[in-house]
Amino acid sequence: MALDTGTAGDRDALAKLGEEHVDHRFKGLPPDAYGLTVAELAGQRRNLFTGGFTTPVLALSAERLEHNLRLMETYSARHGLAFAPHGKTSMAPQLFQRQIEHGAWGITLAVPHQVRVARAFGVQRVFLANELVDAAALRWISSELDADPDFRFVCYVDSVRGVELMDAALTGAGASRPVDVVVELAAGEGARTGVRTEARCAAVADAVAGVRTLRLAGVAGYEGEVPDADTGKVRAWLRRLVALAVDFDGAGRFDGLEEIVVSAGGSAWFDAVADVFAEVPDLSLPVLKLLRSGAYVSHDDGHYRELTPFNRVPEEGALEPAFRLWSQVVSRPSPGQAFTNAGKRDAAYDLHLPFAQVVRPADGGPERPATGIEVTGLSDQHAWLRTTEEADLEVGDWLGAGLSHPCTSFDKWQLIPVAEADGTVVDYIRTFF
Repeated sequence: MALDTGTAGDRDALAKLGEEHVDHRFKGLPPDAYGLTVAELAGQRRNLFTGGFTTPVLALSAERLEHNLRLMETYSARHGLAFAPHGKTSMAPQLFQRQIEHGAWGITLAVPHQVRVARAFGVQRVFLANELVDAAALRWISSELDADPDFRFVCYVDSVRGVELMDAALTGAGASRPVDVVVELAAGEGARTGVRTEARCAAVADAVAGVRTLRLAGVAGYEGEVPDADTGKVRAWLRRLVALAVDFDGAGRFDGLEEIVVSAGGSAWFDAVADVFAEVPDLSLPVLKLLRSGAYVSHDDGHYRELTPFNRVPEEGALEPAFRLWSQVVSRPSPGQAFTNAGKRDAAYDLHLPFAQVVRPADGGPERPATGIEVTGLSDQHAWLRTTEEADLEVGDWLGAGLSHPCTSFDKWQLIPVAEADGTVVDYIRTFF
């Protein structure tokens, strides 16, 4: 099924993913599936544990994925937010499609390559949560805008120099449509990108107003960069962002627009974003309150599970970790130690190590909890396990592990099985990193 957001790019591209042939490029897939198309393999509905898949293999839970998609759809609607989930988390056009089908306004991305992927698969609204001063990329963006009047593109700007570089590139390209930009308000001194003061924000906005190739569309930022973030500090910064939009509107900086973009929202503080954005006063134009949380699509068992706003506001619902990495015990050199065949090439490890959850015995016995088993380190292709006397673990057993931080999980796998609770694989998710 093609994305229903427009005709740009190849509307058949999603269907063509199913025509790709299974071969040596895709780790973990059954060797005897070599030469089948992805659609043919999916149609066989093989079992993840008995259908010839090799270890290590990463799987997405079909049920949990759908739950997470529905939860953020209803959350955004309940709070009056437009939703542009950050696609850099997965870089999976099939998931972009499902997010849009679940009400997403568009997709947030971070670098030009990611925009090209989204456009190739028909995405019509892109929010680039980053500054863009690459002349070659700007020439391409200009050509996309000029060729497709329905394509909506918005990106950050945070300096007068950046405005000058953008204008030079777009002027040189003969751009006929201006690029929409939002002034990025930094989350504080020592934070990442963004303008540090409101006075400098006004100077950047003045620079935008002085060129014909850009159009000021609103204000934005990322509250996850607030130093030593807590609820109070995050809300204070968000109120600065809203106040900046109010000041710009009062100064007539948004004259000629159809709506004003006010955007924030990572995956750790979107409850604060919802609360503060609910306080946005009536402005001269409708306000597009754009939330950008992206890690929700798979959630995780570590970083975001600890920080999810649903922990603070449980009545709103709960996201469910959808990833599980399966590896096999290949060595049990001592009663207190074991090794599986998954390592840094397979598992996210930048924030937390994988979490041992379940064991599937090599003899096909029932799945059991991974009691007394802890992942203590990762080599390139081994997980180091510490085992206690309670651990029931032998060479050949499969270990199922939860992962932390989906942003560095998707990028290690090009084709990810989507499995139902009984292990039946019903789909495969193609990633493009």
